[in-house]
Amino acid sequence: MKSIAVLFAACAALVLSSCASHEKSYTNPLKTAEGNYIPVADPFVYEHGGVYYMTGSTALDEGFDYYTSDDMVTWKFMGSLFRPSKGHYGTSHFWAPEVKYYKGKFYLAYSSMDPESGLLLPALAVSDAPGGPFREMYAPWFNLGHSAIDCHIFVDDDGAPYLYFSKNGMANGVPFGENYAVRLSEDLSKFVGEPVLVGKVSQDWEKFDNVCNEGVFVIKKDGVYHMTYSANDTSYSRYGTGTAKAAHPLGPWVKDSENPILASDESKDVSGPGHASMVKSPGGDLYLVYHTHRTYDVPKPSWDRVVNIDKVYFDGKGGLRVKGPTRTPQVIK
Repeated sequence: MKSIAVLFAACAALVLSSCASHEKSYTNPLKTAEGNYIPVADPFVYEHGGVYYMTGSTALDEGFDYYTSDDMVTWKFMGSLFRPSKGHYGTSHFWAPEVKYYKGKFYLAYSSMDPESGLLLPALAVSDAPGGPFREMYAPWFNLGHSAIDCHIFVDDDGAPYLYFSKNGMANGVPFGENYAVRLSEDLSKFVGEPVLVGKVSQDWEKFDNVCNEGVFVIKKDGVYHMTYSANDTSYSRYGTGTAKAAHPLGPWVKDSENPILASDESKDVSGPGHASMVKSPGGDLYLVYHTHRTYDVPKPSWDRVVNIDKVYFDGKGGLRVKGPTRTPQVIK
């Protein structure tokens, strides 16, 4: 019996040691392996083969760069993820890329400025590897007669792909943004049906600086679809993050009465937390990746944005919540 007890104790110690070895501590904003803040706006993180990849609005007049990490805590700059060809329609404003692994390929959705039309038009690129290089597939992808940014591809349990994007423009001299969704064909080349409105400015906290909803990210949990989105102007402190729920990817979407789930907090030196994506940690916990201004008191308007992560949870009513924004040491597993 003694030998069995010793063996059990040894196994328990081994398990605890293994669990502890996966725990890492971080403090927002995140930093590179060299100790530098990560200057990525609209951050998007995806995992493949045990490696985490981060991209976002980086080289705005050139394309997109990326970083990698083994633990979601310490990141290494890897250089170019995508650079446009010489004849690419877009010449600047390469914004808000997202990468979706779908049917054995990696698809990069993004927007860039078409000088001929003066619109930010979406495009889709493809790669055989998560770190690229990505080659142009549909460039532009579609043109609805207005700017369309913040493209997000969501694939439902039945394999059906959906696209979310923000219609952007000016109305009475004020910038506006409205979120739309549409089902995509199986090869992602075209719409199946017409885009439907899934979010526009409606709650009091959203009615500052501009009239904008943007930056959608969607997950499904227990048969319910959860969306995060951002509102207001990203260059000001009133930019924040809200959430909504639906029974179908195309809605109707109902915004949470407790929005925003992330807001600026001068006491924590947090300004403009928004344009989020979600990813699971090595231990299987769900995390929100989002940008903030480097400091609260940076002169506004400011596009000096850096990357943060905080843990996601669901409250007793099934509402998506975030344990943040944080500026103290946090443990991730």
